Amino acid sequence: MESPLARTRRARKIVRILGELHPDARIALNFGNPLELLVATVLSAQCTDKKVNEVTPTVFARYRTAGDYAGADRTELEAMLRPTGFFRAKTHSIIGIGAALVDRFAGTVPGRLDDLVTLPGVGRKTANVVLGHAFDIPGITVDTHVGRLSRRFGLTDNTDPVKVESDLAELLERRDYTIASDRMIFHGRRICHSRRPACGACGLARLCPSFGLGPTTPDDAARLVRGDVEAVS
Repeated sequence: MESPLARTRRARKIVRILGELHPDARIALNFGNPLELLVATVLSAQCTDKKVNEVTPTVFARYRTAGDYAGADRTELEAMLRPTGFFRAKTHSIIGIGAALVDRFAGTVPGRLDDLVTLPGVGRKTANVVLGHAFDIPGITVDTHVGRLSRRFGLTDNTDPVKVESDLAELLERRDYTIASDRMIFHGRRICHSRRPACGACGLARLCPSFGLGPTTPDDAARLVRGDVEAVS
């Protein structure tokens, strides 16, 4: 049995080593301000970051303020968002976000989680992305990769994202919340895949209680390593 102190030390060591393995870990969405990041993050649901980045330049050029989104023509915006999938629901959320920002926040994206999660279509995951990358406020983003890796690393037994976030928050230094999420997402997309993790190519093998779920020989594992990070979140 691992003591709480030992688990904390191991979790923080994992984050440090992930930084060495993925020095380029960063958010893959392109944005210039908090509103753009908020919109891009909503669009990233069930869509690759690459596709979102192809769509957003046109969107951001057409809609520059919360008021622009609030007053958007639904048909026009749907046509722009169609390539990202679920475009009707995303259009509904983004128009609603624009209206809520105008009505309740003077047209400005708030920098508090409690405020962000009151916006249409915005949950804790989206809110933490915005806080961490647009406001430099530490936040743990529990997407499918972070949740999966946290369980494989033995840092949580939970599947509920809010509980996973809470478990990680107790283990990691607050200053590392955002970058830890980015690093885990990179690692999940490149090496620790959902079906066949590239265990034999993983620099965390000796710290991971799940080592052996995937091929352990270097040659077999190397074939599974991805050089890009454009998988669906």
